[in-house]
Amino acid sequence: MTAMSSSYGRVLRYPGALRFSATGLVARLPISMVGLGVVILVENATGSYAQAGATAAAYLLANALFAIPQGRWIDRFGQSRVLPLAITVYAVSLALLMWSVESSWPIWVTYLVAALTGAGLPAVGSCVRARWSHLLHGRPAQLQTAFALEAVVDESVFITGPILVTTLATAWHPVAGLSAALLTGLLGTLYLGSQRPTEPPPHPRAVERGDRPGMPWRTVVPLAFVAAALGTLFGAAEVTTVAFAEEQGHTGAAGFLLALWAAGSLLAGLITGAIHWRRGPEVRVRLGAVGMMVAMAPLAFVGSIPAMGAMLFVAGFAIAPTLIATMALTEQTVPAGRLTEGMAIIQTGIVAGVAPGATIGGIVIDAHGASAAYLVSLAAGVVAALAAQTLPRRPIRTTPVPTGS
Repeated sequence: MTAMSSSYGRVLRYPGALRFSATGLVARLPISMVGLGVVILVENATGSYAQAGATAAAYLLANALFAIPQGRWIDRFGQSRVLPLAITVYAVSLALLMWSVESSWPIWVTYLVAALTGAGLPAVGSCVRARWSHLLHGRPAQLQTAFALEAVVDESVFITGPILVTTLATAWHPVAGLSAALLTGLLGTLYLGSQRPTEPPPHPRAVERGDRPGMPWRTVVPLAFVAAALGTLFGAAEVTTVAFAEEQGHTGAAGFLLALWAAGSLLAGLITGAIHWRRGPEVRVRLGAVGMMVAMAPLAFVGSIPAMGAMLFVAGFAIAPTLIATMALTEQTVPAGRLTEGMAIIQTGIVAGVAPGATIGGIVIDAHGASAAYLVSLAAGVVAALAAQTLPRRPIRTTPVPTGS
């Protein structure tokens, strides 16, 4: 425990590190709040889960489509210029979304502003990791710890956000949860963008001359497939776990089961950051993807809430180490001038996989029950493991094109 505290304390003592990491936690809360909050709001106003799901899908799809271009713009113009613009689009659009639903505007207007909200959602996670990469350049062991810390922050966000938005929406008003997401996103992102000393420098010159550094697609494409497959695994497993708890007659246990899954990942992330790994991140991605696949295999055969809780807690141990290694490999191979874009590709892969996973899982649940639906997560785990094996044995960072002065 002392060694773990020392590892994290060492990276957080760098000037500005604690400030931008803590700010990133607050600014990231909307990631886990808006989708669920939109479903609650629209269903409460219309009584239709179909419209609620379609509105959330418009938001998620637009977010997936615009995350990569946003990352490219951040690399070119800098976080301090792009983040305030993105968060303004997000905040205005989310306010219009709530207004449109509460005022019963035509549904196509609601879909449109939901898409604008998703398009404007800032790529905070990628920006924070890019700051760590800039701050800890040439210190791979400490950067590994920093990425582990951010994985723990991600898990904390995905545990806290749904609880916060659900509690506010049910105890006060459906608009309250989304209002909290608007406020935390707006204040957190603006404060992050204002922290200039830790901001990675923009790279506009090469872009203007048309000689941007190349993207190492030989590594990035397999990683994107791994990320999308893991997103599918997560989406299917979450829906299936809710259905499993309902089948067992304990619907309220679903949140507890998913919290155990996230807790396993959070604990594994903390441990991962305290260890100095001798094997490269490409090896850890391959092993982690296989671990995710193996962890999904027994779930279809579990028949009780306590046993499922234990299995999900253990399965969670494969999540954070795999995602940490994925980001570390991205940082090692993608040139600095396109790092935010590269990280956005990976995170977009995860987000893009969640909705199909949840949809396919729901279809299987309706047809064959929850236990059979866990096989969807297993199949996604197989795809992730196979994609990971295609990574280059010795990934090499793409050499940046000199930009001159």
